[in-house]
Amino acid sequence: SSSQFFSRCRYLNELKEDDTLCRQAQTSGTFYLFHNLSPFLQKAGKKYLVPQLGAAEMKRILEKFKETEQWIEKSVLIGCSDEHVPHFALDLGALEKSVIESELRGSFTDLRKALFVVDGNDSSLLASAQSLLRWHDSHQYCSKTGQPTQKNVAGSKRVCHASGITYYPQMSPVVITLVSDGSRCLLARQPSFPQGMYTALSGFCDVGENVEETVRREVAEEVGLEVESLWYSASQHWPFPSSCLMIACHASVRAQQAEISMNSLELEEARWFGLEEIVEGLKRDPRSSKQDDGSFLPWFPPKQAIAHQLICEWVKRQTS
Repeated sequence: SSSQFFSRCRYLNELKEDDTLCRQAQTSGTFYLFHNLSPFLQKAGKKYLVPQLGAAEMKRILEKFKETEQWIEKSVLIGCSDEHVPHFALDLGALEKSVIESELRGSFTDLRKALFVVDGNDSSLLASAQSLLRWHDSHQYCSKTGQPTQKNVAGSKRVCHASGITYYPQMSPVVITLVSDGSRCLLARQPSFPQGMYTALSGFCDVGENVEETVRREVAEEVGLEVESLWYSASQHWPFPSSCLMIACHASVRAQQAEISMNSLELEEARWFGLEEIVEGLKRDPRSSKQDDGSFLPWFPPKQAIAHQLICEWVKRQTS
């Protein structure tokens, strides 16, 4: 409800601003574990779960490694429940991974894999947690003085006491655009992609650009097409390569001027897809895409990725 949302936002803000209150919350909160930025998962049948460890369980694990409870202060606040149970993320990268996995009966999994096997709420939380943990790991020193920075208890900022500068976590804006000529949509792949996977065009916003300018520039740079019109769809936080805000758009080009001129420095392949091929590709997963001759049928990003939403929206418009 709106009242729960309001109350939760206020409570999280209090925890970020009040170190004493946040330190108290750590004694009653739950913890999501990472090891060198890989989240901890447990398999239950065919599902993968993201366990939340209570403060008592965290204390037990740390005692097993003869570590003190001060380790808890390395955690970062990543949210809370409607009942105001705070959630923290903690990276145990300095401890023996196999021992933790054996103790808790699970495994630390690369985030790219984890995001596509857990449910949507957990994937969003893991992405946010990893981005915040990564930011703290890479901002331990002040860029002006070179002196160490100190995080607050919640991990919502870092301060250089030598210069008085406060650093806040930041996201880089990225546009992801599905181009259409009216009856077809354009998808592409980079050499680093899994075999057979195609997705929408994407690129970082340059300094001084707005979203519209970035869309037009990226489409022109990557496939040599001129965008006639564009409209916004949605946005999504994405932790790769670091912390990005994916701004999803649709763009149209003239069918008479739809010949692709691909930038081979950025892309391995770019081509037009018709409705029937898109519908079939949405049903396909990586395992079913390989053919007997070793080639791969096209498949598209899974539903957790905003590119999937763009493709589904395009299909809906074509069939309505």
